[in-house]
Amino acid sequence: MPQPIAPSATSPQELVKTQHDFFKLGYTRDVDYRLRRLQDLRRAIEEQQDQLLRALQVDLGKPPFEAVLAELEFCLLEIDHALKHLRSWTKPRSVGLPFTLWPGRAKVQREPLGVVLIMGAWNYPVQLTLGPLVGAIAAGNCAVIKPSEVAPQSSRAIADLIRRAFDPMYVAVAEGGIQVSQALLEEPFDHIFYTGGPTVAKVVMAYAAQRLTPVTLELGGKNPCILDRSADFPIAARRIVWGKFFNAGQSCLAPDYVLVPRDREAEFLALAQEAITDFFGPTPSLSPDFARIANDYHLERLLRLIPGSGQVVIGGDADPRQRYLAPTLLAAVQWSDPVMQEEIFGPILPVLAYDHLDGAIAQINARPHPLACYVFANDRTISRAIGRETTSGSLCVNDLLVQATVPDLPFGGVGASGMGRYHGRAGFELFSYQRSHLWRSAKPEFPMRYPPYDDNKLSWLSRLRS
Repeated sequence: MPQPIAPSATSPQELVKTQHDFFKLGYTRDVDYRLRRLQDLRRAIEEQQDQLLRALQVDLGKPPFEAVLAELEFCLLEIDHALKHLRSWTKPRSVGLPFTLWPGRAKVQREPLGVVLIMGAWNYPVQLTLGPLVGAIAAGNCAVIKPSEVAPQSSRAIADLIRRAFDPMYVAVAEGGIQVSQALLEEPFDHIFYTGGPTVAKVVMAYAAQRLTPVTLELGGKNPCILDRSADFPIAARRIVWGKFFNAGQSCLAPDYVLVPRDREAEFLALAQEAITDFFGPTPSLSPDFARIANDYHLERLLRLIPGSGQVVIGGDADPRQRYLAPTLLAAVQWSDPVMQEEIFGPILPVLAYDHLDGAIAQINARPHPLACYVFANDRTISRAIGRETTSGSLCVNDLLVQATVPDLPFGGVGASGMGRYHGRAGFELFSYQRSHLWRSAKPEFPMRYPPYDDNKLSWLSRLRS
């Protein structure tokens, strides 16, 4: 059956109405249709790869390796996983019936929500915009995409990709700043997916509350990284430095601070400093493998966190013309220092010493739940104990960031670090709902359930319950 062509939408109201009208036609409910659209998205990403990489370089100074690994390959992996498993995800699940409803059948069917809004983030513009779209398409929805204006070249590249791949009545892009976001939030979406910070998240929730629209919030937080005495310190230092300074620290999953046994703090600092030099050379500003800060505002914000926060071991220098802040390692940091009062979201790594592990865990638990908790320990009793005694969106032992690359691991926060899960099947389920189906035969009939009620019927009900 040929698809109708969407008229050009000149406002958010017309755009969303057009998508609601298209959804009602039922095309997106067909699994084969969804599979073809996922293949269209995959093909578009591959065809637009050079344009996307150039945009990421301009906006964030992303090294090609980091951009391909964390942006493009991530999305392709999600698509391939959905293509492989979508038919099994959409199969109805049969459930049993009480004998009073025999003969009959019951099942649970995953159904699309309708028209969803996806508001992407600037730190991983491609991954955090197109990644959720994979789940929305797999679940059978129409979608409006709002890329972040903080990464303008990436926003333009994403918009071009979407317009090439999809009719806007199915998947559309709305570019712009705060006014565009506000206009979209006033429209009747069936779900809102937002990635970003808590301040804007509260605004999104306030708009959603007016229409009782369900929301998914993918936020962040101060992710702790705990080194136990049993850890392999040389390997831990290199992995922590890699995870922290990947994308210049602008990752919601990046370790925000490191907790080290006091008598091994100097050892860790020396190893971390050595790793920074190995990775980025003696002058990181000349390294092609170190990204840049998104804009002047965030650079100034980061620079305000350094004074009064422990001692600079390495880094601390900046070049505003390049939006560059060196990989910075801070020692002798206290919990009351400025760098510990907010999520850093940049290339600054505070190191805090602890005397007893119980005290370190207590400090972590005194703060809002983080998106991730990292543990380096070869003693499994330690890592299991930290897992039991802390709360976080994910727990990763002896590595960093990589938990997000496993499609079958649901991704998301808890408490202040977010609500809702996606990636793989979790994304499909996020953008769908469980619809209950019940079929019964017209016969036999059970007259006992009809009025008038008497003692005999009440007695029958009691026997039935027992």
